[in-house]
Amino acid sequence: MARHAGTGETENFASTFSALGKLAYEGAQVSASVVDLNSGKTLLAIDDRIVLPTASIGKILLLIEVSARLTSRDFSGYGILDKTPRDAVGDSGIWQHLQAPSLPVADLATIVGATSDNLATNVLLSQVGLAAVRARTESLGLMRTALLDLVRDSRGPDDAPQLSVGSTAELAWLFGALARNEIVDPLTSQRVMGWLSLNSDLSLVASAFGLDPLSHRGADHNTLLVNKTGTDHGVRAEAGALRGASRAVSYAVSIQFNDDGLQARLRVLDAMRTVGFDILEYVH
Repeated sequence: MARHAGTGETENFASTFSALGKLAYEGAQVSASVVDLNSGKTLLAIDDRIVLPTASIGKILLLIEVSARLTSRDFSGYGILDKTPRDAVGDSGIWQHLQAPSLPVADLATIVGATSDNLATNVLLSQVGLAAVRARTESLGLMRTALLDLVRDSRGPDDAPQLSVGSTAELAWLFGALARNEIVDPLTSQRVMGWLSLNSDLSLVASAFGLDPLSHRGADHNTLLVNKTGTDHGVRAEAGALRGASRAVSYAVSIQFNDDGLQARLRVLDAMRTVGFDILEYVH
């Protein structure tokens, strides 16, 4: 089910409907939500309550728990954590390539925000526990969004089938609440947004925003972005908040597709970029 609000040209997400509709026709599962941050008005909702895999987006929930503990001084941001063989994992992140055997908690959260660091994610999860992240998630009222497991190089029959799942309605709400400093308390929200503002992956929806992937913490051409992406085989997802010259939105897009070739993947990337162009037009 899809709908959009508004009749003005800047509120017309027709290109998004067309792009995501083509993917759905080809057999992909698509979901999208865009909400005006100031009015709370839903601008776009395409199957926004269905639960889809969201890969690394679920790491936001870990960062919220870590930030809340730092705020309450349950542990120190300067506390040193070691990487161990049980935490070892490949793919995204930089720590696995560094010589440093240990890093402070706050630094680990920083590299999770900046590079979606898998090793740092596992070390932090070993410290705070998956049960605590789940409890925090439920306390926020999120019923369709969850971090399900550690990051693994391969998933066996006894492991959770996905790292995380979520609905775009909840993820768009979550970014909106973070932007309004409403998650746990203002300091906790601001700290999480600070970590995520370093995100270097602008390859999906945010590829339409014209920002420098390695340096976009400040407004550039009246455009300010904080986002998190999730990438896995057959999964592309992004959630974020974008402020432009005249408006601001929170958004989330998730696509699960048959990743059987480069062309199929490129069609998904093109569709997500199209969503980004429509969002950019609205905020400016």
